[in-house]
Amino acid sequence: MTVSSTRTVSSTRTGPAPQTDTAVGGTEADDTATPPVPGTAPGAAAYRRLGELFPELRVHCAPPRSGLGWISGTDLLSRPTALRELIAHDAAQGLARYGQPLRPDVAAGFGLHRFVWPVSLLFTLPWFLERRVPLLAPADVSLRRGTGELTVRPGAFVCLPDDPAAPAPATATADRSAAAGSSGARTVPDEAALAGELRSALADFLTPVLAAFRPEVRRGPRTLWAMATDAAIEGLWYVGGLLGEEERARAELAALFAPGASGGQAVGPAPECAPFAPGAGFTAPASDAPARSDRLRASCCLVYTAQAEAMCAGCPRVTRG
Repeated sequence: MTVSSTRTVSSTRTGPAPQTDTAVGGTEADDTATPPVPGTAPGAAAYRRLGELFPELRVHCAPPRSGLGWISGTDLLSRPTALRELIAHDAAQGLARYGQPLRPDVAAGFGLHRFVWPVSLLFTLPWFLERRVPLLAPADVSLRRGTGELTVRPGAFVCLPDDPAAPAPATATADRSAAAGSSGARTVPDEAALAGELRSALADFLTPVLAAFRPEVRRGPRTLWAMATDAAIEGLWYVGGLLGEEERARAELAALFAPGASGGQAVGPAPECAPFAPGAGFTAPASDAPARSDRLRASCCLVYTAQAEAMCAGCPRVTRG
């Protein structure tokens, strides 16, 4: 399921069609340095690079906004009317495309995907390009679907010891809630630990979001987390292709969501990438289309309820019979 102006389907590395509705793109930030330098907003350089390649969504490093079409993360979680406003946008697009109303739960699923797809990139892209993991909460973001804009309020982040903003060893702490350094940075010892921080930060952000959408999507936690996993994977996979680094994106996503992926916190018999669905689902390119990279999705977007022939090849309803 990939973001488009009116539907969310695909098992190939495709992305949002140019539009003013969804997807991911540029930034307005003060910093363009790569690699990151001390004192700059975590992720700013990554967001700007994204904007150069895919400007359909502008990411402003700024406080959350409301009114004039903006919906803040706080409003989304606390005001049911704000959530329904977001979903109504997808319902209207579905009606325009398919000539019939979408089922309410299907429209809500589209809305969830079109929120998680770009917002996940606020976490995964800085990790991919800068080896920084922003520590964001829903209250730190806002979006305007009509113009394809996001705001993010950068703050604390996690990085590796060789990051220019890393605090001196004497001030480093393993406590996530403790003050990091003057830069807001906290270090972890290696790549595996940083990947664990990414999963944890993204899960912390998405947990209340999925809870808010659940009554509208009418799915249980396992399915909701599968939907979120698909959106997060497809977002970075798509952007990796724009960057000319699709294979690295595939490899790093496969490791990030591997069933045995470890952030140093084993959780009994559950996959260590939990609550995300285990496995990135990437498959070898088809022999008759070697340039095509496919993946098996963890969730079904239910687009077939509006148009039967629109079911994607990687849908679990197809691949699992």
